[in-house]
Amino acid sequence: MRNPPLLEGTEDLTNLSYLNEPAVLSNIKTRYSHCNIYTYSGIVLIAANPFARVNLYSQDIIQAYSGRRRGELEPHLFAIAEDAYRCMIRDEKNQTIVVSGESGAGKTVSAKFIMRYFATADDSEPSDNSVKTGMSETEEQILATNPIMEAFGNAKTTRNDNSSRFGKFTEIQFDKERNIIGAKIRTYLLERSRLVYQPELERNYHIFYQLVAGAPPSEKKELDLQSIQQFHYLKQGGVQTINGVDDAAEFEITQRSLSTIGISVQVQWYIFRLLAALLHIGNIQVTGRMDSVISDDDPSLIIASKVLGVPASEFKKWLIKKQITTRSEKIVSNLKPDQSLVVRDSVAKYIYSSLFDWLVNNINASLSSEAIASQIHSFIGVLDIYGFEHFKKNSFEQFCINYANEKLQQEFNQHVFKLEQEEYVREKIDWKFIEFSDNQPCIEMIEGKLGVLSLLDEESRMPSGSDQGWCNKLFTQLGAEKHKKWFTKPRFSNSAFTISHYAHDVTYECEGFLEKNRDTLPDELLNLIKNSDNEFLEEVLMTSATLGAGGSLSEDKRKSVINRKPTLGSIFKGSLIQLMDTINSTNVHYIRCLKPNEAKHPWVFDAPMVLGQLRACGVLETIRISCAGYPSRWSFPEFVERYYMLVNSSQWGFDTQKMCSAILESSITEPDKYQVGLTKIFFRAGLLAYMENLRTSKLNMYATLIQKNMRRFVCQKRYQIVRRAAIKLQCLTRKLIAEKAARVIREDRSAVLLQTFMRGYVQRKKYVDARNHVLRVQCAVRAKQARVAFQNMRETNGATKIQQIWRGVQARRQFKKELKAIVLTQSCIRRNKARKELAALKAEARSVNHLKEVSYRLEGKVVELTRALDLAHQQNKSFDSQVASLESQVRLWRERFESSQQSKSKEIAHAAENPTVPKAEFETLKAANVELQSKYNEAIEKVRSLDQEIHKLTDSLAKSKEEIHKLAATAKVKPEDSETVLALRRENQYLKEQLAQLSKATGRDTSSFPVSSKGLSPPTSNSATMQNTHSVNAINNHTVDKYESAYSFGNSNGTKDMLPHKVIALPPSVPIPHHNVKASAPKANRNRSNSTPDIAALENVALFKPQKTTNSVFDNFDNHSRNNKTMSSDDWARRVARARPSIHSLVEQPEVEIMHILEDEEGLQEEVLQGLIKNIKIPSPSLSNLPMVKEVMFPAHLIGMLTTQMWKYGFVKESERLMINVMQAIQQQSMAISGDDTIIPCAYWLSNVHELLSMICISEQEITREEYAARNNEHLWSEYEQLVSTVKYELECLEYNIFHVWMKSLKKQLNKMIIPAIIESQALPGFITNDSGRFFNKLIGSGPTFSMDDLLLLFNKIWKAMSCYYVEHSVVRQVMTELLKMVGVTGFNDLLMRRNFCTWKRAMQIQYNITRIEEWCKGHELPEGTLQLEHLMQATKLLQLKKASHNDIEIIYDVCWMLTPTQVQKLVQNYQIADYEVPVSPDLIKAIAMRVAANEKNDTLMLDAISLEDAGSFETPEIRDVDMEGDRYLPGWLVSLSRLKSLMHLVVV
Repeated sequence: MRNPPLLEGTEDLTNLSYLNEPAVLSNIKTRYSHCNIYTYSGIVLIAANPFARVNLYSQDIIQAYSGRRRGELEPHLFAIAEDAYRCMIRDEKNQTIVVSGESGAGKTVSAKFIMRYFATADDSEPSDNSVKTGMSETEEQILATNPIMEAFGNAKTTRNDNSSRFGKFTEIQFDKERNIIGAKIRTYLLERSRLVYQPELERNYHIFYQLVAGAPPSEKKELDLQSIQQFHYLKQGGVQTINGVDDAAEFEITQRSLSTIGISVQVQWYIFRLLAALLHIGNIQVTGRMDSVISDDDPSLIIASKVLGVPASEFKKWLIKKQITTRSEKIVSNLKPDQSLVVRDSVAKYIYSSLFDWLVNNINASLSSEAIASQIHSFIGVLDIYGFEHFKKNSFEQFCINYANEKLQQEFNQHVFKLEQEEYVREKIDWKFIEFSDNQPCIEMIEGKLGVLSLLDEESRMPSGSDQGWCNKLFTQLGAEKHKKWFTKPRFSNSAFTISHYAHDVTYECEGFLEKNRDTLPDELLNLIKNSDNEFLEEVLMTSATLGAGGSLSEDKRKSVINRKPTLGSIFKGSLIQLMDTINSTNVHYIRCLKPNEAKHPWVFDAPMVLGQLRACGVLETIRISCAGYPSRWSFPEFVERYYMLVNSSQWGFDTQKMCSAILESSITEPDKYQVGLTKIFFRAGLLAYMENLRTSKLNMYATLIQKNMRRFVCQKRYQIVRRAAIKLQCLTRKLIAEKAARVIREDRSAVLLQTFMRGYVQRKKYVDARNHVLRVQCAVRAKQARVAFQNMRETNGATKIQQIWRGVQARRQFKKELKAIVLTQSCIRRNKARKELAALKAEARSVNHLKEVSYRLEGKVVELTRALDLAHQQNKSFDSQVASLESQVRLWRERFESSQQSKSKEIAHAAENPTVPKAEFETLKAANVELQSKYNEAIEKVRSLDQEIHKLTDSLAKSKEEIHKLAATAKVKPEDSETVLALRRENQYLKEQLAQLSKATGRDTSSFPVSSKGLSPPTSNSATMQNTHSVNAINNHTVDKYESAYSFGNSNGTKDMLPHKVIALPPSVPIPHHNVKASAPKANRNRSNSTPDIAALENVALFKPQKTTNSVFDNFDNHSRNNKTMSSDDWARRVARARPSIHSLVEQPEVEIMHILEDEEGLQEEVLQGLIKNIKIPSPSLSNLPMVKEVMFPAHLIGMLTTQMWKYGFVKESERLMINVMQAIQQQSMAISGDDTIIPCAYWLSNVHELLSMICISEQEITREEYAARNNEHLWSEYEQLVSTVKYELECLEYNIFHVWMKSLKKQLNKMIIPAIIESQALPGFITNDSGRFFNKLIGSGPTFSMDDLLLLFNKIWKAMSCYYVEHSVVRQVMTELLKMVGVTGFNDLLMRRNFCTWKRAMQIQYNITRIEEWCKGHELPEGTLQLEHLMQATKLLQLKKASHNDIEIIYDVCWMLTPTQVQKLVQNYQIADYEVPVSPDLIKAIAMRVAANEKNDTLMLDAISLEDAGSFETPEIRDVDMEGDRYLPGWLVSLSRLKSLMHLVVV
């Protein structure tokens, strides 16, 4: 009758093949010795109290059971709670969880954890409208009721340090969305007598000890609460404290809990003052021998009367006197001392009971108001009620408790039988009625019309009623044959009776039954308390009376209701009937708590004691009902998976029911031993053991067959090896013989060949020697002849060369002699002629008439020059008009091109391959461009010629002046010639004025020209106008930015005269990007003057040397203006008034332009928010082609540049608004995206925000107070400093927010992959298993939703995004470490809870998956990431290590040093052996369990789960070193940021 090894320590007792008391007890004991305190028994969960701390109730375990079906994980009360919650949702029916057991079995703790589960578990299958965001206020209030009810209703007993002295039914109420909205508590049979009496080693209710220990000194002094030993009600048990419990700390918890449920501090102290009054009532001294006497000066009497608000004299009077009312008079008599003590204690019990009822009522009013009641859709009730009690002396309390358990057992039996019947009917199997013991006669005997309770109430209402009288009535009424089976009279007692309960026969002593049942006060004391000055006490009493009468708290019932005196038995009976009605209307779940030993020693199992509790709680009755039918039930897939090998493989298939029938028909010959239902197979007791034997025999047979074939294979292999060896030896021998014969043949053939070659060699040698002799003779003869001919030729050539040289020398001498004579003759003739001309010129110069002729000629030349200048002006105007028309045409073409480009944006690729302009039109434009260039060149030549003429006139004028000065110095002016000289001077002055006007018209000032000018000529107005016009035209054709162009300056002919600057014109189809401009051009000074240029300085310069090239044209202008103090051609051109400003006039004052741009706040914000943030095109990450830093960081660079300029120029308020909008926009962009799309934008903005923060920090250091003072903005300095600190703080917060949102999204993505990829994925071939077993794995191929490739792909995406966007390595480590930690913790916790995955094959698969992650970490330089997987790695090693001896266990602890003893124990217990693998010995499991008990303080089961809502710690990286003066990049696709572009160029000017 022994169960097979497969079923030893099974989690469900109904799975046992043999269901009997020894088997059940052995299974529970085995599991308890393995530290498994929970075991299923059908619908019942058996919970054995470990009397030690166990790591089974953490938040991680709560979440592990959330959403899991019962049976998926090991037995747990969380599984029962989750099952109740799912049944409520699925069946839309109220649920009840009944927690029962004797005192000290753990009922209160179990009920508390169940309520905590409902309040804190996240719903893994929420409804459409429900969103779980942590504990609500209502859920916190529900949990706060536990400390309150424990303080006022629990006490230390010999069996339990926190024993509940009342029954409690808690309704947890849910709305339609299945959210907890309220709760309601109902209490049953509070143990009032504990207030006034405690047995030895027990305590009163906790609240009294908490009050004395935790009350403030002032309240202690006022209420006289000095010590526990001071009060009679607290020192009777002799125990003042509980080990490990701090009453003062518990008092603070109680106060916080009272505040949580809505009881104010003032009302709390009303409660505590009332409790203090009860303690002082217990200290009232009653003396006297016959009549009771109480001293008027009794301090306890005075304090109690004062707190209760009653006169001390009246209170004292009715404590020692009683009043009997007759029809005619009222008789007052004295009470005996013992009677007075009873009255005193009755007052205390009545007030405390009323206070308890009031407290429960307030809790219900707070948790379940009328508004909440209208929203209640369903509820789950948790019943924490006392178990069956049987002591040496049993009184009224034990009778009520056992009566309640009789009712619950009846409901339990009916429920179990109903479930059995429903399952049989549902599966449509043949079954017979199952008989079970019905305790309805016992219940009727207790609660019937003439039952125990009725007779007790009748006797209690009689003034002369006594316990013995009631006992005699019981013997009379219940002593009949009808009740003989349930009621008996003890053989040796007339004041006791015995009731045969379902669990045990209990003998009750009648003494005290009537007094406890009445439990009322004398009317005089009741009226005295009712008329108390203490309003709070009055409210408490009325509330209690109303609740006891079953009414409400309306004013019209207060006075009438308070005088009603229902008996305690009738109250308990009514509430119990109401409870049973509630339970019967709900779906019930049962938790039976067991107390393993009486001494409360941890992990000690007292088998007889546990067996008695199993009988008392009805577990064995449940098993008996199951055994009467078909206790063992297997689903078709499970049965086929286990026993498929019992039939031939030809019968295997996907129809499991058919396979089951085939297996059963071939294995079981008696058809009444099983029944086949629709989804399950039902077996009689013991049949599974038979099936296991068949399976073992079959496997043994298969093993024998495999061994036989293996041995045959080995022998066959050995034979084949020997045969092959023999054949190889034969082959070797034959080979040696053949090689010998071949060697002989080879030697003969070699000898013949040697002879042949030797003879041929001798003949060839003779022939070669003769031939060589002949050739040597011929060579000697021919060499002699050649030497003779060469000597003759050499002599002839030498003679010819000497003759040639001599003749040349003679000819050169003659030519030089003749040339010297000719030159001498010419010199003499020219000297004579020059002397004559000089004499004539001197004579002519002395004449005044010559000066007039020169002036007339000069005037004629000026007139001609003026006419030529006018003609040039007209030509320039015509050229300007032509250029303007061409500009308008080009602008029109560009607008058309842009509009066509926008309308055909989707066809860019196709358009790029074809020309955008027709060929004919292109040729026309090309020709027009060539023609315009030629006209431009002609105009340049004309201007140059005019410049030359002006030069000549200037030179002639200078010569004239020089001659005049000479003549004035040497000639003697006659008086008659003075008028002539004066006229000539006036004419000369007139010519000067005309020349000045001409120079002014050409843009020049000749007043300071030197007399002799060999310098450079600045360009005329025509050239400047033409140049600037063409510049603007080129800019409009080639770029969007009006400031972008390219210029080149140089000397075209290599002379000292510098030609006008020429614009380098590019083809219209080639755009000029900003960063590719390579030009060298002078820049006009910011503060230009109109002074005349220094020509002498220009004379020393041959040409303008190009300066250092930058990304901006304006840098070249600025550099040249600093190095060359003269004015360039553009400076000359600015002298001419023009309608169209040139590029140089736009940047003449960059500060003004920057201020003008910064004033357009709305435009700048629009460009920044829309262009740089909302409509940004984030570059795709690519490790093969990394984007440049400026391509990634350009939003931060531009925003930082704009912010810095705003701060420099005093736009503090504007910058504040800008930064607020920027940070809000970035945060919205980061948070608006969810799912897989968050990887790239969040990483991108995280890096940009840190770049912006770095730029802000650097700008803070660069901007000084003196700079603000220089711009008259010193009053803004304090605002600026405050703004900078605020912006830095907000940017750091924005960084954390982006990181937080990003990590939450990454964790949600990763959380879906961890379990399928790490735990379920099987990539290692040869060790593949399946959850459903090997059989279905062969037939159906299925895999997890995610694989390791998917997980590593996600890691690669994250890594690539952070690397390409230049995220700091410290942040990369934080991100990857947090994700890897989540992988390790989640995978480890899941493996702990998965029993079917704890195999060595699964461990190898998981280890292989972990190894892949470790390789990824090493490849990406993240060695610290592998540490996060160490727990999971060691768990896989543990599953693969040997577990056969104690030495193996030591090795496991050495290898798996990071695992706690509880984790090791859990993995070893869950380890599933393979076929023919040696099971883990129970002794080893017990030894591991003992290690757990020894290290319970620092021991944990599950690792702290990584919250999906927590991003983890984020450390802000160090400030980056940003080049504030470096290049600024703007992508080409940003065409609408004109203000930012202008500002970007102006900043570098």
